[in-house]
Amino acid sequence: MIQQVSNSELELMKIVWANGGTALYVHIMEELSKTGRVWQKNTIITLLSRLVEKGLLKTNKIGRRNEYIALVSEEDYQAEQTQVLLNKYFDGSAKGLVSALIHREMLTAEDYEELKQFWEKERENR
Repeated sequence: MIQQVSNSELELMKIVWANGGTALYVHIMEELSKTGRVWQKNTIITLLSRLVEKGLLKTNKIGRRNEYIALVSEEDYQAEQTQVLLNKYFDGSAKGLVSALIHREMLTAEDYEELKQFWEKERENR
């Protein structure tokens, strides 16, 4: 089971995933600076260490620089967290989730059509 991460940890993971699953510390800092939020160096190092402890990242020393490598893909993390959501709020029922999205008008008719086409394409590929 993939451990859940905090919102700040997830921001760091998204940077690594967006960079092909590997990123130097300096790249992570550059991307964080674009968010407009002020990130302290020690905070980033602590969050990256936690992600290593949780088994989502590993580090590779390149000279004096740290490279962070994702051990879990974004797709695997999303799938795991979706299952957690389904189990926690919908008793494991994807139908319950979709029903809630439709009733709250969070899933539009256009979204539904796209999903339907996706579903049919997936069934053809199996």
